[in-house]
Amino acid sequence: MSTTAWNSARPWRGIVVATVLPLREDLSVDYDAYAEHVRWLIANGCDGVVPNGSLGEYQTLSDEERARVVRTAVEAAGGARVMPGVSAYGSAEARRWTEQAAEEGCGSVLVLPPNAYRADVPAVRAHYAEVAKAGVPVVAYNNPIDTKVDLTPDVLAQLHQDGSIVAVKEFTGDVRRAYEIAELAPGLDLLIGADDVLLELALAGAVGWIAGYPNAFPTSCAALYHAAVAGDVSTALPLYTSLHSLLRWDSKTEFVQSIKLSMDIVGRPGGPTRPPRSPLTEEIEAAVRTATEKAVADGHH
Repeated sequence: MSTTAWNSARPWRGIVVATVLPLREDLSVDYDAYAEHVRWLIANGCDGVVPNGSLGEYQTLSDEERARVVRTAVEAAGGARVMPGVSAYGSAEARRWTEQAAEEGCGSVLVLPPNAYRADVPAVRAHYAEVAKAGVPVVAYNNPIDTKVDLTPDVLAQLHQDGSIVAVKEFTGDVRRAYEIAELAPGLDLLIGADDVLLELALAGAVGWIAGYPNAFPTSCAALYHAAVAGDVSTALPLYTSLHSLLRWDSKTEFVQSIKLSMDIVGRPGGPTRPPRSPLTEEIEAAVRTATEKAVADGHH
């Protein structure tokens, strides 16, 4: 279990796992396997879960599937521990998914900026203000690599001043931003958004980790996170070094397939991905398999 108490007042803090969604061979959702996986993550040191994030392949789900995934997570973990991804092309749709999260008792939601086009700052502010009207704490997700909309530190400060967001999942990999965010928006919680900059952002003041690889190695990842945020570098650095060849796959284009493969290797329900995500090439599969088997050999679980 976690070495620090879960913060029920700020449930977006701690290790919140962006959960993969187990699929059967016919690509239907295995809700029973998903519920068991969520329970397993909580039992092995994780504080909460993000259903319907990118790792959960939300873009390929029907509305009915997407809603049921959230309900399944809530039933397995309790609503406060669940941070659904509510991203959508339209602000009204994102708010509608946030209202569903509110109805299910979720503790927070994760929201990308508008990404149907390269939105300007007024549009970004209006988007987050609309989502925030649902009354659930909003965590912004900054991933300009994929969305082409960058939530820079000054934009985040505006969103926080607007009262629209409580935290940011920072995925740029630029650890320098942590310090600027703290200067411009000292009340905004910084959450680690990419597994392979965990130690750097933890030492820079992050208070949470929206994580990928705990799907396969929750206990070791929990130990790494808690040591890192405590500033215990002598414990954290060897763990980080040992795991880093695996963690960096969370930041690559094939991250969903890679994490699912790692789960399959360690006996967790990963399975296939829905198109347009295709199976890994032989070269990438071999690299992910080597990194996963190294982690197992090093005693990680």
